Amino acid sequence: MEMVRIGILGAAKIVPAALIKPAQQVAEVTAAAIAARDITRAQAFAKKHQIPHVFASYDELLNDPAIDAVYIPLPNGLHGRWTIRALEAGKHVLCEKPFASNAVEAERMAQAGQQSGLVLMEAFHYRYHPLAARMKEIISSGELGTLRRIEASLCIPIFSHNDIRYNLALGGGATMDAGSYPINLLRFLSGEEPEVVQATAQLASPGVDRRMDAELRFPSGTTGHIRASLFSSDLMRINTRITGDQGHMSVLNYVAPQAYHRLTVKTARGHRTEHVPGDASYTYQLRAFAQAINEGTPVLTNANDAIANMRVIDAIYREAGLQPRMSVEDSPSPLQ
Repeated sequence: MEMVRIGILGAAKIVPAALIKPAQQVAEVTAAAIAARDITRAQAFAKKHQIPHVFASYDELLNDPAIDAVYIPLPNGLHGRWTIRALEAGKHVLCEKPFASNAVEAERMAQAGQQSGLVLMEAFHYRYHPLAARMKEIISSGELGTLRRIEASLCIPIFSHNDIRYNLALGGGATMDAGSYPINLLRFLSGEEPEVVQATAQLASPGVDRRMDAELRFPSGTTGHIRASLFSSDLMRINTRITGDQGHMSVLNYVAPQAYHRLTVKTARGHRTEHVPGDASYTYQLRAFAQAINEGTPVLTNANDAIANMRVIDAIYREAGLQPRMSVEDSPSPLQ
């Protein structure tokens, strides 16, 4: 396989876990360059993580022919703009979740990806870990019987309201950040696209949810519930429960199983707990990205899947009496 030289747009906190460390395990990938709004910060980041090239702007990085692909860990509201620019510059894109500000922007990104013929992948890393495949395998086996209900939560503590995840103009909100995971999980495990029946938000500021509960219904009759929070009484909660008419499965920490996880199945035939070994979810994700570029292997989290996820996020906001996040490109005062 050919070496994939990745440029990083922004010195975000997630970069070491999502790209730098996995690149040490994936021989065909190298973190070749970084650009940030503050070049001093980019230089310090590059020195710490041994990234050879630093650019003074995102555009300069995108214009470098030595860069094959980019990783975009920017604030949510900037994903669309810089994904499209990267594709137009001839770069493959690994874009952090949530993919876009809203479904309409996601469609524009998908169109740019299709026109470019390049790889466009949403960074739902958990989908690439063997735990996700095992969960789906148990459901598909019929062991739980007919699927009746799926519940999933992702609650994390973000205490500072100065955090960008509370910034409405940058696509902030619990549903956008934490909620994108349980929404994606319910869609993945059910294999269906849901209708949002009810949604209730608790706000951190006007328009910005710090917690969201949403009730979903799938075409087969299966129901679902997601809970997402950046600050609530559920300070830390990352789990899912899948119920069928013959049993149920519970999974603790479906998001980052490499840290710790527990899968439990209970049916009339008995009770068992499983542990699914493997590398870090980010390593699987980066390996899949490289294989898609070098071999044309389809990715699990493609642009069409991202559009569908954003449609559910938009619908949850509307059902909760809030507006979907506005694209930076559509904002009266676009952010750079």
